[in-house]
Amino acid sequence: MAHLLMVESWVGSMSRLLPRAIRESGHEFTFLTRDLHHYLRAAPEGTAHPLLAARHVLTADTNDTDSLLSLVERLHTTLGFDGVITSCDYYLPTVARIAGRLGLPGPSAEAVESACRKDATRRVLEAAGVAGPRYAVCADWARTAEAARHIGYPLVVKPVDLCAGMYVRRVDDEGGLLDAFRALADFPVNARGQRRSPVVLLEELLDGPEFSVETVSFGGAAEVVGVTDKSVGGAPAFIETGHMFPAALAPKDAEAVCETALLALKALGLDGVVAHTEIKLTTAGPRVVEVNPRPAGNRITELVRHVTGVDLAAAFVDVALGKRPDLRRRDTGLRSAAIGFLVPDTAGTLVSIEGGDAVWEEPDVLEVRLAEPGEHVKAAGSNNEYLGHVMAADTEGPGARDRVEALLAGLRPRVVIA
Repeated sequence: MAHLLMVESWVGSMSRLLPRAIRESGHEFTFLTRDLHHYLRAAPEGTAHPLLAARHVLTADTNDTDSLLSLVERLHTTLGFDGVITSCDYYLPTVARIAGRLGLPGPSAEAVESACRKDATRRVLEAAGVAGPRYAVCADWARTAEAARHIGYPLVVKPVDLCAGMYVRRVDDEGGLLDAFRALADFPVNARGQRRSPVVLLEELLDGPEFSVETVSFGGAAEVVGVTDKSVGGAPAFIETGHMFPAALAPKDAEAVCETALLALKALGLDGVVAHTEIKLTTAGPRVVEVNPRPAGNRITELVRHVTGVDLAAAFVDVALGKRPDLRRRDTGLRSAAIGFLVPDTAGTLVSIEGGDAVWEEPDVLEVRLAEPGEHVKAAGSNNEYLGHVMAADTEGPGARDRVEALLAGLRPRVVIA
């Protein structure tokens, strides 16, 4: 039995999948957080969050990396950690530094920091000749406006250090750019209390569909587990409205997308990671959107597991322990699996979601999760405001996405506007 240290976590699906993977692999973990209430609030009423079923639950200032490193060294002498892990992007660099300090398995801190900072990723990939959009990193409004005129509208404005599509916006003119710039400036601290970088990333707007490549890197070699497609809505935001695995791609296009993702991982020097690399397949060829040195969110890992039998959460645990993961596929009887999200477009209080019971009765449905009546609803501006999701499968071919979209069309949220 191995003992992992988990430093913080998302409160979404991976916060449940990762403890399950650790437990089912016969291991245990200690959970370290700065705010237990963050996780208590995320659990349904009357239940305990699975993260709090850890062998030890400890509190410390996880945002003060230097003092945290000293604390973890002392804990290590007593508790004996075999690996260190997190599912939360904001703590991936911290975990890499802990692994380096304790001599535990894991990617280099430099590689993880470069992958987690969108501006650093752009610079590294550009230097390595890996295709991406034209871009500019801007520290003030004058530079931002000048760079936008040089790149040309429409373009995409991004923070360099936020997740889930937060504050990522399409802008078509200087007025829209100024609004996006000011919105970012008014959000100086992220949801975990960490002060953000004030710089802004501008990128040309890429055409074409978007995909993600799910990979596992171990022992200096990266293996592609598969390609997932992505649907996006909510303009001018970029909200993920659904995914299907495997993507319905021609073999030539799938090969090009995968090759680009592997080149990005190599350029960043990422090894000992489960990665989720987002790629746009433009008319000029694949272009890297971003590289995430952790498993995919939004239940994509479950789509992969349903179709291939490969558990990417378990692979994440294995590589954190320095163990070669089992990526052998098995026939699950499913040829595609898809998820679609219920995205609110108005703010208020949720009264009901009509049609939910009928969806559960469909034979090809794998999951249905819907928000409860009485929940406060925000008009979606990122991937953090869903009202729920439906997951379904196809045993014959790539029909899972169409099936999910048909099921979502039968759901009717009733929101009382605030």
